[in-house]
Amino acid sequence: MRILIIENDEELSKSLNDVLTSQNYQCDIAENINDARYMLDIRNYDLVLLSWDKAAKSGIDIITEIKRDAHKTSVIVLSDRLEKESEIEALRAGADDFIRKPLDYDILLVRVEAKLRFGASNIIEIDELIINPEEEKIIYEGEEIELKGKPFEVLTHLAMHKDQIVSKEQLLDAIWEEPELVTPNVIEVAINQIRQKMDKPLDISTIETVRRRGYRFCFPKKIN
Repeated sequence: MRILIIENDEELSKSLNDVLTSQNYQCDIAENINDARYMLDIRNYDLVLLSWDKAAKSGIDIITEIKRDAHKTSVIVLSDRLEKESEIEALRAGADDFIRKPLDYDILLVRVEAKLRFGASNIIEIDELIINPEEEKIIYEGEEIELKGKPFEVLTHLAMHKDQIVSKEQLLDAIWEEPELVTPNVIEVAINQIRQKMDKPLDISTIETVRRRGYRFCFPKKIN
C-alpha cells in the first residue's frame, strides 16, 4: 500500500514516514501542495495524509482534485484546528477522516488501516479484462493470465491512466523505487513482456506506443 504524506513540518513528516514504513507501508512526502499535485500525477496512492493547519496558506481544495482524478484514493486530514466547523468543512470537501493534532500514532495507524481495509476497491474492470492490483492477478474472459512483477505494475499503471499518454520517465518514477539507478530500456522490456505473454496469446492489444511521447492503454482493441 502506498501513502502520500502532505506535510510541510519536516520533523513531523519524518516521524509519520518512520511510523508508517515500520508497518510496511510505502510512503512519499510532499512538502507543499504543488509537490503533492506532481506526485499524485505520476503515482497511484491508496491513501493521502493531508496536513491542514491554522497557519497553512493552502486550503483543502486539493481533496476535490484527488477525489475527481483518483476517486479510489482515501484522504485523511491531519489538523491542529480544534473547532468542529473545520472538521465539518474537511469532510464536506471529500475527506474520509479527520484527525486532530498532536497525533497519537497508535490511533493514527488504526484509522489508516481501517481506511485501507474498507476503502474503495482498486480493481480495474474493462469489458472482459479484470486487473486486481492487490492480488497481482489478471483475468481475461474468465481465465487467469500469468503476468507478474514489473510488467504487471506497468500494465496496471497504464490502465489506471486509461486514454492518457504516459512517458517512460513517468513510469519509472511511479513504479521503480530508485528510478535514477535504472535505464528507460527497462520499460521497453516490460512492455514487450506484456505483449508476448498477454496480448499475442489472447489476440488483443492493451498498450500502444505513441512515438517520442510514451505509451497509452488502448484496450479494448482487437488485433486484426
